[in-house]
Formats: sequence, C-alpha cells, structure tokens
Amino acid sequence: MIKRLLNFLNASPVNFLAAKNISDELEKAGFRRVDPQEPLGQVSAGDKLFVTKNDSSVYAFQIGRKPLADVGFHMICAHCDSPTFRIKPNAEMTCEGGIVKLNTEVYGGPIMSTWFDRPLTLAGRVIVRGADALHPRTLLMHVRRPLLQISNLAIHFNRQVNDGVKLSKQKDVLPILGIISNELERGQLLMNIICEELSVEREDILDFDLYLADASPACTFGVHDEFISSGRLDDLSMCFAGLEALLSSPEADTTKVLAIFDNEETGSQTKQGAGSPFLASMLKRIAWAQTGSEEAYWQAVERAFMISADNAHAWHPNYSEKFDPTNHPVLGGGPVIKFNAAQKYASDAVSAAVFSEICRQAGVPCQRFVNHSDVAGGSTLGNILASSVPLRGVDMGNAILAMHSCRETGSVDDHLYCVKAFTEFYK
Repeated sequence: MIKRLLNFLNASPVNFLAAKNISDELEKAGFRRVDPQEPLGQVSAGDKLFVTKNDSSVYAFQIGRKPLADVGFHMICAHCDSPTFRIKPNAEMTCEGGIVKLNTEVYGGPIMSTWFDRPLTLAGRVIVRGADALHPRTLLMHVRRPLLQISNLAIHFNRQVNDGVKLSKQKDVLPILGIISNELERGQLLMNIICEELSVEREDILDFDLYLADASPACTFGVHDEFISSGRLDDLSMCFAGLEALLSSPEADTTKVLAIFDNEETGSQTKQGAGSPFLASMLKRIAWAQTGSEEAYWQAVERAFMISADNAHAWHPNYSEKFDPTNHPVLGGGPVIKFNAAQKYASDAVSAAVFSEICRQAGVPCQRFVNHSDVAGGSTLGNILASSVPLRGVDMGNAILAMHSCRETGSVDDHLYCVKAFTEFYK
C-alpha cells in the first residue's frame, strides 16, 4: 500500500494530474464517468459513478442498498491542491549571459525557502485550439526530468542569511530555466518545452495553467523506513487514503461519497472548491433519480456524516513550545481529530465521538489536536462545506511535519491506520 501511495504522489505533481489519476483508478474499478451536462438517468443500488469539475476536482458515488432518504450518505472529503508557484503569462525573463528565468506567483502558503537549491519541474494543463472558441482542448503536462531551480544567494553576499531573511515573492523565488543558445530562442524556451512535451504546434497553444513541482521522487526513510518524505502529503495522502478505502470496502446500505476538492489552499471559493454548490447539486440529482423528490436530499443530509480529511500538525521534537501542552499528536500515533473554539474546524464533541468510535472498531489509535492558544492555526474545507450543506462532520487528518514545505514528513503507520479507519467508516 505504501508503494502505491508513493507512486501516486510521484505521478500527481499538481491538482490536474491528481484528479486524472484518481479518475483513472475509479474507471478501472468500474465507476462510470458522468457528464454533468447530460441527464443523470436512473440510479440503482450498487451503481458506481463519478464526475469531475474543471479537470481538478473529483466526486465519486457508490449507491447504497437503501435509498438516500432513509440512511443518508457517508462522505470523505479531501483536497488535491498544494502550495506551489504558478507560472505567469509572458513568463520568460532573459538576463545577462542569456540566462532565462521564469516569472511566477505564489499559490497558497508555501514555506518558500524550502524550494531553493533543489531540482524542480513543470506540470499542469495546456489549453489548445479546439473545434470552436467555446470548446478548446485540454492537454495535461508533466515534464519528468529536472528542469528548473531557484538558487540561493551565496552567504558571502548575505552574511545574515542564517539569522532569518525576508523573501520577496516577486524577486527571490524566480526559477532559472536555462541559457538561450541563439537569438531565435529568446522568449521561446518555455513554449519550445510545451510543444516538445505535447507534440503540438506553437500557434495552437491558447493558454496554460502550469506550476512548479519538486522533481525528486517520494520515498520512505528512517532506521525502520517508518517515515514518508514527499511533497504534497498535504493533502494527497488523504485523497489516496479515501480512494483506497472506497475501492476496497464492500457494498453497504449507505451511499458512499468521495469528494476531492480543489483550491482549499486559497480559500475554496471556486466552482471546483468546497464552497461551490456543485457537490450538493449532484447529490440532489442522485436523490431525485432515486425518488423523484428533492425532499429526499434534505432527509439524506440530516442522516449523513462527513469526514473532512486534511492533515494535522505533528509534534516537532525541536519546537515543543509551539504546541498545546496536552494535545499534541505524534507521528505514528494514529489519525488526529482537530478542534478549534473559533470553529475553523467542523469537529464538535458529537462528531469526534463518532470518529473515535470508528477508529476503535477499526482497531486503530486516535489522537486529538488543538492549537497552542498563543499560536494561530489554519482552517480547512470541513466547515466551509458544512456552511452550505449542514452536515454532521469531523475534521481530521494524519499528523505530518513541515506542513507546506516543498517536502513534508509523514508516518507509514499512520497511513495504514487511516485507510483502515476510512474502510470501517464506509462499511
């Protein structure tokens, strides 16, 4: 299972490729892709279907033996985007000596210094001319070799670098792409790469959504190979755990839902994010297809339960003062329930009790996380989704170190624990 996780992480450097890889696994498992522009048609017990939005979010449904209105649904939510750097339009900047760097903007909240002096690559989607203006074609791109690097300034020019340096998002984190070999390459290096990778003509390229990604593969480390090192553990590890549980759990009375959202790192307020009505509309369509009544959807919501799966902060052995004195989860200690008095997480005593009992039934340990009261925490998609679909739900995740670093650290045991808990939930 860990090898499959590592392969998934390596094949999913950005949201678009993560969504494609999840969709491919669903199709292999017999899930039917639904076009949201077309009528849903009749749905029956045991039916398996999924839909995508914007090429970057995925919603899978396995219809239960009993109607939605009678038993509700069991939903696991996660997000497939991670902090990175987006390539701007007209990105090439030719400098002295013919060195070309790319103009970028920050996506989400990365630890920018962790992106320095490591091999990087490009991944995302390229939009090319289609049948007409309203229907361009989308091509996914992943350059599978080291292509760029953001280089540090030598310590000799910045003697205070180890005392802490404020980084400029516009100046300091622009990656080097290459050196032009002749004037014909000026302003064309990036487009040449796209054309070569996708076998398309320059004049057919209309636009792109391209991002930087770590070119080093995910791996395990530690004296017992007990740790996982990879970019994008937040939150692709939860996406994959939910997928593994969905595909391995048996048919149940309750409808199973796996919702993989995009844009959590920027607030979720997009058509493919947790703040969108898209998921609710699909559930309404399924309820209507079963009963011919929208009332069935609202009954289902009241009987449903949501697990919002987004990673938690593991206790760091070098910074124990940053953590709550009595609620600091550790690597390898099992899934973590997240609480926040300001309601940044969906968890409350009832939903926490439900999830902890699921963990007990699955035979896995369970931990709690609360922020140190003097340290501001983040938020996630659970409370955003619950504000539009009033679901009972819990915010949880596996504990990781260096969240939002170019490479994060997680636990092998925690991933196995999480899949077991999710599978128990789907039963």
